Amino acid sequence: MLDIHLPETIRPATRADWRQLGDITAEAFAQDPFNLWIFGRARALKPLFRTMARDIYLKTGFCHLAEDSAATMWAMHDAKQDFPPLSLARLIATQMVLARRGAMKRALAAADTMQAHHPKDPHVYLFTVGTRAAARGKGLGKAMLAPVLTAADRKGLPAYLENTNPANDGFYRSLGFERHGDFRVDETAPLVTTMWREPQPG
Repeated sequence: MLDIHLPETIRPATRADWRQLGDITAEAFAQDPFNLWIFGRARALKPLFRTMARDIYLKTGFCHLAEDSAATMWAMHDAKQDFPPLSLARLIATQMVLARRGAMKRALAAADTMQAHHPKDPHVYLFTVGTRAAARGKGLGKAMLAPVLTAADRKGLPAYLENTNPANDGFYRSLGFERHGDFRVDETAPLVTTMWREPQPG
């Protein structure tokens, strides 16, 4: 595990924070091309990210919050990231009501494709970083990522992410990430760019 030093403005999320993590992330991804391709409606994202926070990243990864303004979800490369069966069944039932037809079929195909492209070498994985609309443009996204990236640098560990929105390419590049590859789930899907960050010298 990484030795992460958080500033006073950022705290580790606890199991009780799953709703807040999901809500901030859903707001941040409301216009994300890839998630809208999968689910069709932004309203479907809140239950998705709440469930992923509660049943995956708060259990097998680690998450951070900056009050009610920003959130991140991380995991080490070898962490188990599968939905518990009951959790998946509930999510499917919810998405049948909230999302566009076929959303869970696309979501499961996307998960399989992402897993197939996920590097096997040791790394820290950034699943999501997001800020509330009112908190954007203030450097909060970089502030949220800096402690983990600094800890990874100290340990000589790379970082990896899937960039699902081309508008964020410059943001990630400014933090040392470089294009690793890209993929589409199928011919109708937006392009997803995978990005890799080698550990930076101190």
